[in-house]
Amino acid sequence: MRMPLRAALTVAGAVLVSAAPALTFASASTVGARATGTFFYHSPDSGDVEIEDPDNGECRLLLQGATSAANRTDARATLFLDRLCEEPAGITLSPGEARTFTSPLPHSVMFG
Repeated sequence: MRMPLRAALTVAGAVLVSAAPALTFASASTVGARATGTFFYHSPDSGDVEIEDPDNGECRLLLQGATSAANRTDARATLFLDRLCEEPAGITLSPGEARTFTSPLPHSVMFG
């Protein structure tokens, strides 16, 4: 027995509509959340710098780039080569991880 096209589209639409709130809730659960802890990094000109309890998903500038970093937050820290978190450095520090960097230095970080 074949279902008419109109009925099939109605069923498919109902499934999408009922799933939409769950998808919205899942993606919104990390937006606005904060990482707890401190991200430490060393800058060639500014010395030792700390970022306290950073917001997840917010791009944070690393002054003059970072020669080393220690992620003492409870979130992953993804590093970027540019200042706007658009050019990935291919480096993500897990909570508790520390690392030293050589050229090119990362210039921004995003948590979450």
